[in-house]
Amino acid sequence: MEWVDEWDWNAVEQEQERSLSGALIIQEGLKLYGRPITLSSNGGAWFTLAKIRELEAAAATPAALHLLTLPTGAQHYVTWNRAAGPVVQARPIHRTVNPGPDWLYELTLRLITVAPPPIPVPNLEP
Repeated sequence: MEWVDEWDWNAVEQEQERSLSGALIIQEGLKLYGRPITLSSNGGAWFTLAKIRELEAAAATPAALHLLTLPTGAQHYVTWNRAAGPVVQARPIHRTVNPGPDWLYELTLRLITVAPPPIPVPNLEP
């Protein structure tokens, strides 16, 4: 799948405002998380209806956290990016009235990076 919005991200947030004297005040800071990761078939990968249903079920869990590993080896903790639209969006390769579980679809997944889960503190009590 292709990361279609990989280059649409700016890691620096900027806010501009004017002072009472008319001077421009610029504040900048690094964004820690919140990078969208939209993965799309774009004609290069097909998925069965059974896999689409499995992903829909996974997306129905609120606040789910997943570790995404990209083909480059880069890893990101992600959750579903519900603010960006349907988180699991499928389009059939060929239309049919009653598709079976093996019917093929193109797929788009909308994710967003989040903070990693906290590391559990070991219990040192005997």
